[in-house]
Amino acid sequence: MSLQTPSPGTTRAEPASGATGLTSALRGVDWRNYAIFVGFAVVFALFAVLLADDGFLTSVNLLNIFRQTAMISVMAVAVTFVIAAAQIDLSVGSVAGLASVVAAMAMSSGNTLIGVLAGLAVGVVVGAINGGLVTFFGIPSFLVTLAMMGIALGVAQWISNSGPVPILNDSFNSIFGGGNIGPVPSLLVWTVAFVAVGAVVLSKTRFGRQVLATGGNPVAAAFTGVNTRRITFSVMMLSAVAASVAGMLYAGRLESGRYQWGDGDELSVIAAVILGGTSLFGGNGSVVRALFGSLLVGVINNGLVLAGLDVSQQQVVRGAIIIIAVALTRRK
Repeated sequence: MSLQTPSPGTTRAEPASGATGLTSALRGVDWRNYAIFVGFAVVFALFAVLLADDGFLTSVNLLNIFRQTAMISVMAVAVTFVIAAAQIDLSVGSVAGLASVVAAMAMSSGNTLIGVLAGLAVGVVVGAINGGLVTFFGIPSFLVTLAMMGIALGVAQWISNSGPVPILNDSFNSIFGGGNIGPVPSLLVWTVAFVAVGAVVLSKTRFGRQVLATGGNPVAAAFTGVNTRRITFSVMMLSAVAASVAGMLYAGRLESGRYQWGDGDELSVIAAVILGGTSLFGGNGSVVRALFGSLLVGVINNGLVLAGLDVSQQQVVRGAIIIIAVALTRRK
């Protein structure tokens, strides 16, 4: 059988140019960038169906999820910068607890401003120590912040005698977590403010571009004039200060300072950031996706509680989430 060749007057069938363009566009999309949105929608819908009789979709429960995840979201904004710069901060939870205790003790005089400044001072001091040890002494951030996690927890427990420090300042409690601005919880306002500022800084400013450059290739970044040491110091400082704000949000919401506030939050924060698509190897990051990562962690925790699982089982699930997230977002 002989092969037929097209006659001079005929042409081969070509795929439609529109279909070709669409196919090419779809091939160029990195679906990992949108995995967090899809995952959040799927998990939310799943719990909405399975836990409908348990009140999952009630306005009270949904607002409670926002309140419970506000501190995680605030810390996740700053930790996005840290991980995008190819560093890590394991001390955020303990720093939050220490800041809550220090702010509560400083407000024993009844002065709100003194309490806020004292809480922020915790973040500044811890950030300076973490950043200095990493940038000037070359100690890996993993080891520095792991040590600081224990130090901050121990100091908070020590100065509070392992007990809660009550906060009777209504102004502080209202601003930092317990009040509302109209119908909107103040914790939601804090979350939106941090996410908005963080998203703009990371994606639209010179500092944000330098953070990503430092995480992507520090040698190349240094050759282009980026002070990589300054960037590393800055992101470690930002992380500690954001943790101190989160600690004061805990204190305001729960009307007391306690060393346990923030305990274990470093796991949830890192899970939120990694679920948001930020690579552990640095060089990329998204504050908005980190927000959805924290909301996903919050929805999962809330759903597991409504389903009757205890805290230890929730910890197991969060650990599994980190492993899955790293596997799905790992870039070759």
